[in-house]
Amino acid sequence: MKSLMNVLSSAMLAFVMVMSTSTASAAMDEDSIRNRTMPVGKVCVEGDDCGSASAAAASGPKSASDIFAASCNACHGSGVLGAPKLGDSAVWAERTAKGIDTVVQNAITGFNSMPPRGTCSDCSDDDIAATVQYMIDNSK
Repeated sequence: MKSLMNVLSSAMLAFVMVMSTSTASAAMDEDSIRNRTMPVGKVCVEGDDCGSASAAAASGPKSASDIFAASCNACHGSGVLGAPKLGDSAVWAERTAKGIDTVVQNAITGFNSMPPRGTCSDCSDDDIAATVQYMIDNSK
């Protein structure tokens, strides 16, 4: 047992010695420190000369099918938690019997297990309405 302790303490001492020599060799002059601690990126404000940086281009309006694929399909593709499945005409007929405005309002404010706007928090009311219409049209 005593020899095991000697081996472990020797290994620990060797580890500490290696670590202390590697950090001690790092340059400590002002330029080296400044280079190691400089920011990773820079903010470019519109109107400033930012070199080759460019602003991200707007992606433009999203189509109802794109919104459905990105934000609705996870639940409405398989009927998770009672979500009406795309293509299930009987279930969608029940929903639309209450009026399309009611279905759209439920999609905007949330209904049962569906959170407000589903999972598309950046969708406008018009985007939601178009996507609901897309689901209804593809469930006839």
